[in-house]
Amino acid sequence: MDYKVTQFNENTWIIEEGFVRFFLLTGNSQALLIDSGMQVCKAKETAESITKLPLKIINSHGDRDHIGSNVQFETICMHEDETGHYKENGGSGKIETVKDGDEINLGDRPLEIIHIPGHTPGSIAVLDKKAKLLFGGDTVQKNSEIFMFGPGRDLQLYVKSLEKLSGIVEKFDTVLACHGEIPLKSDVVEKLLAGSRKVLAGQAAFSEKTMPFGAQVKACDAGCAVLLTQ
Repeated sequence: MDYKVTQFNENTWIIEEGFVRFFLLTGNSQALLIDSGMQVCKAKETAESITKLPLKIINSHGDRDHIGSNVQFETICMHEDETGHYKENGGSGKIETVKDGDEINLGDRPLEIIHIPGHTPGSIAVLDKKAKLLFGGDTVQKNSEIFMFGPGRDLQLYVKSLEKLSGIVEKFDTVLACHGEIPLKSDVVEKLLAGSRKVLAGQAAFSEKTMPFGAQVKACDAGCAVLLTQ
């Protein structure tokens, strides 16, 4: 599978694999992969070609398009509520869990874990405190389709998670999403929240859509993104 590596800033790299992307972050003492793509299958080698720092991985969530290279790692980090969803999608390896408010410090680069359930039970965002940069997983997107149908999805929790991010929006200026456009300004959270509230209330325009794997869904207009629901 072809992929593209782009340096975002002095210690952050974006690895694009078609419709999905994942991220490499470095500090003074450690490196961290946020997700591992779907078909790259060599995320570890890619990261190690960029940095020689000790490397670990955390999953924003356990959907298949985010865990493709997890088999290369002995230990996988994720939110404690995501382990079931991860295993249902074929995830393997020793799991190390985090919870809301935990901090991972890569060496003068503190990262805060923010639990944002809805897209999946244990979805997280990772906040780079010093850079005011939010890695939003699949929860925050623009001009993309956000899957809100099937096992583990909860639209009401999703809206609450956007409300949570809205409440701390002063802590970040930029969002890097796993799908759709990047980089995003922090005001995307308010726009997505307003649209998602309309979807939840049944007030958003929608069209019927057949997914490539046969599922029948509603493509609901959430303003800056489309929520796929049933």
